[in-house]
Amino acid sequence: MDVGTRWPMLEWCVWKERGVSMRRIPRSRLVVASVLVVLLMAGTLGAQTRREIQFPDILGYKTLKCDLHMHTVFSDGLVWPTVRVDEAWREGLDVISITDHIEYQPHKADVPTNHNRPYEIAFPRAKERGILLIRGTEITRDTPPGHFNALFLDDVNPLDTPDLLDCMAAAAEQRAFIWWNHPGWKPDKKGWFDIHTTLYEKKYMHGIEVVNGRSYYPEAHEWALEKNLTFMGTSDIHAPSMLEQSSPEKHRSMTLVFARGKTLAAVNEALVAGRTLVWYESQLIGRKEYLNAMFRAATTIADIEYGQDDTVCFRLMNHCDVALELERAGKLGPKTVSVPPHASTLIRAKVPASSEPHKFEYAVSNFLIAPAKGLPVSLEVPPQITIEIGVETEN
Repeated sequence: MDVGTRWPMLEWCVWKERGVSMRRIPRSRLVVASVLVVLLMAGTLGAQTRREIQFPDILGYKTLKCDLHMHTVFSDGLVWPTVRVDEAWREGLDVISITDHIEYQPHKADVPTNHNRPYEIAFPRAKERGILLIRGTEITRDTPPGHFNALFLDDVNPLDTPDLLDCMAAAAEQRAFIWWNHPGWKPDKKGWFDIHTTLYEKKYMHGIEVVNGRSYYPEAHEWALEKNLTFMGTSDIHAPSMLEQSSPEKHRSMTLVFARGKTLAAVNEALVAGRTLVWYESQLIGRKEYLNAMFRAATTIADIEYGQDDTVCFRLMNHCDVALELERAGKLGPKTVSVPPHASTLIRAKVPASSEPHKFEYAVSNFLIAPAKGLPVSLEVPPQITIEIGVETEN
């Protein structure tokens, strides 16, 4: 349908919605209405902006913001593949994967089943937007064993086979990165079953979703630590995203991937190596080494001043998009300290006289190294330096 056909249909829909007969509207007014609609839509599209998510690079790696689980009309999603790219760009993501179901195609009467087509449609838009797009799919089985995502595929079609192990073998032949999705999705059937042990031992399971959308799974957190599985956090988005922009207060769940660069090979290597953290609401979740590196890179101690009453005052600065919630684990400092994203907080405390640095021991309660266990950190403040001025006397 060409532009000349679309706009009269659009304006007819607008006026019909208002209960107005098109026959009573002068042609001049219809022309003006058409122009206004075009201008309004152009303004909306032109006003779209991207908000950059701000987490520092750590350990010599680049921090990539990734959502690797999302759906379109080619399975049970409600949007066209290019819409997923535009949403990701607007919300500050670097890497995405459209992972439509292989086995579940509720729109197939209207959208032909073509497992590779979502990637093919989205790829040009992703390239234009600077978004790295990974070809992926969702393997859909009853629970147990549940659903799994496979990434870095060359062709989805070989995975369209009824036997699960044959499907996983086809993914493994393409050197896919595979993880278990939303393991706590069905509370009455959740658990680690024999089939999961089989998949794990055959190296058909490399990661696990600790977070899916607005759900956090403590059991999956424990399994990730116990089995050395890569921590994954995703939106699993189906409907259109209603976020105009991502923000520290309101954002999709995602995986922070620490890669050597923004390439498919680098992201694949980082996922296999398990260099990830999950950003979920106001929490970061993952392995202690990466949480500790993120905390160190995101914080600065500044403006240290010693008072006359054995006190020290300093400013703790936070340079990332998640707040720092600290609970005292040692003897020095306030019981709790909160530092909002991209802000600073003054910390004042009595300290003993010492020639060694003062160590303020805390646990960052929203940096989860295990279920309900925060990251232990030590804020080190240099000791007070006293300068003695001597007076020379003549003999």
